[in-house]
Amino acid sequence: MQLLNRNELRERIVISGLKATQQRIVVYEALVQQHGHHPTAEEVYQLLKPANPSISLGTVYKTLDSFVETNLIRRVLSEESGKRYDANTMAHSHIYCSNTKEIIDYEDAELEQLLTDFFRKRNMENFEIKSFAVQLTGNKKEPGKQIRISQVPK
Repeated sequence: MQLLNRNELRERIVISGLKATQQRIVVYEALVQQHGHHPTAEEVYQLLKPANPSISLGTVYKTLDSFVETNLIRRVLSEESGKRYDANTMAHSHIYCSNTKEIIDYEDAELEQLLTDFFRKRNMENFEIKSFAVQLTGNKKEPGKQIRISQVPK
């Protein structure tokens, strides 16, 4: 997600159906600036507290929950049963490392098409699929190295 200025952040909040209060704007801004990090509510709170001493942890939780409810952001679950948040609402999956607690975005059109075809063949009744989100959970073999996925040549 590209970095957005305050007016663009305010506009996205309003388009989602919420009132663009100062607290909502700073919470959304903090999350967007954490691109790829998937912070917890506590981490967002710690980022905001120095410049916003009147903001409470409860406000951060409620704000993030309202953002999830209006599809402004996504909630990502981690193994330690914590909720983490992602400002990237584009179709993508996640890779979660149990050792390092990292959550890494993974985008793959071929995987999405495979899942779409799989469920289309199953003739699901009374359910409309809006999106897919796959989360792989495992451990890095070498914690100091980045996780990489090679594309299979066609």
